Amino acid sequence: MSPFCGRRYKRVLFTSCFAAVAVFLTSAVVLAQEETTPKVELFTGYQWLNVGGSVPAPGHSPNAPVGQQLRDIPQGVGVTGAYNFSRWWSLEGDFGGNWDDHVNEYTASVGPRLSWRNEGVNMFLHTLLGLNRLTVPGLPDDNGLGAILGGGMDIKVWRPLSIRLIEADYVWGKHHYPDVVSPVFSDLARPTLNGARLRSGLVWNFGFPSATPPAASCSVQQSEVMVGEPVTATASGSNFNPKHTLNYTWSSTGGKVTGKDNTATIDTNGIAGGNYTVTARISDPKMKKGGEATCTANFTVKEPPKNPPTMSCSANPTSVQAGTSATVTCNCTSPDSVPVTVSNWTASAGSISGQGNTATLNTTGASAGPITVTATCTDSRNLTNSATTQVTVETPPPPPPQASKLSQCDFPNEKKPWRVDNTCKAILDDVAQRLQHDPDARLVIVGNAEPTEKRKNLAAERAVNSKAYLSGGEAKQAIDPSRIEVRTGSAGSKTAEYWVVPAGANFAGEGTQTVDENTVKAVPDHPAAPKKKVAKPKAQ
Repeated sequence: MSPFCGRRYKRVLFTSCFAAVAVFLTSAVVLAQEETTPKVELFTGYQWLNVGGSVPAPGHSPNAPVGQQLRDIPQGVGVTGAYNFSRWWSLEGDFGGNWDDHVNEYTASVGPRLSWRNEGVNMFLHTLLGLNRLTVPGLPDDNGLGAILGGGMDIKVWRPLSIRLIEADYVWGKHHYPDVVSPVFSDLARPTLNGARLRSGLVWNFGFPSATPPAASCSVQQSEVMVGEPVTATASGSNFNPKHTLNYTWSSTGGKVTGKDNTATIDTNGIAGGNYTVTARISDPKMKKGGEATCTANFTVKEPPKNPPTMSCSANPTSVQAGTSATVTCNCTSPDSVPVTVSNWTASAGSISGQGNTATLNTTGASAGPITVTATCTDSRNLTNSATTQVTVETPPPPPPQASKLSQCDFPNEKKPWRVDNTCKAILDDVAQRLQHDPDARLVIVGNAEPTEKRKNLAAERAVNSKAYLSGGEAKQAIDPSRIEVRTGSAGSKTAEYWVVPAGANFAGEGTQTVDENTVKAVPDHPAAPKKKVAKPKAQ
């Protein structure tokens, strides 16, 4: 093995030993640390560099250059500043410098860093771009483009201080010596550095968020119980490390406490009535300082009271017509299981008679509206309670809706006895307005004709023409045709009657017949002239 290789392996061995010692010294400390993210991290430490490239050897002819392999540089320092935007992402600025009597290399780069933070350990990857400056004796100093890709691991020993156990990076640089090497030898004229560097040192942490102390809250499921009834208490902690198992200690100013984790049961047998407090102490055994919180909850123990009876009443039916009866039933019980009786029946209207827990309400002579019935329950200790219920005397229902004749039109025209003239159109406009104001109503049109009028279907035409005007005439009333029914009547007059049928009502239709609108069509005022026949041209 060459001396050069031996020196390299010694350095690697030294670095590995240093890492092992650092892990050993810090392992006991990191177990008790809780990971938080500082705003700024500053690394300072030792840097070893393998330059990883060749440059022209000085003192040779440009037409016959000789390359020299750049050696490893053990002397060096590294400085990194990182601003943490979140637990995961940072912006990193990096400076590294290595120097020796044969070569100096300096890098200044900036780029993103991805971190994985666990309890006491921070592992990271970064990608940096920037300047790579190379100084070789006998050659001009050259500033080239540089890039760094790698990662490392930090061990936390104290909140403001971590140890960078190791950082390993690939270091790339691109340089150019156009005045030293002939263009024929382009590889030496434009050397590319593919090097590596190792770092180890200290990381100073600044700008930690304000630590929120642990807190605890307690609650009881029943804040008031009778003597002998259990009380269940629950405690919950906040701002503790969720990865740690917490300890719970319970105590109470009254009763026997049995606790299991965050829940405790308090036995109130044998204690006097009064107000008591249960206390929970929550602690994190892995935290040396500030790892506990205390909370309390209050509960009341009551002596058995003398409870009055409870009572409820109901009526069947709850609504009746005036003059009919309803049955009222009341249920009375004692919470303390003593005998009870129901009495003192009263009613705000009508008359009531009862025996035991049942009474009959007679509504004869009562006005429409609610009637309140009241009864009283008394226990054997003369503790009482009353309850009421209501029976409603219904108002007589209104008469059912009926169809009514709204208006009618006359048809005095002798030449066009079916024609809806202007007088009739004005009447139909009023009819349309009524239908528009009452969208649920229907219209029945009954057309009539005198016995002396011989035109077939004249009564039906008067009804159909009236409907045609309402649904699509020149006034554009646009009444839905499905709301209009046309019929013929037996009034024996030159008229058309217009009957409004409200929602829920029926048109009796006595003496009328439905018009078949497939047969009887509306007759226009000006029928179209018949088409003239066009003579066919004679064959040639």
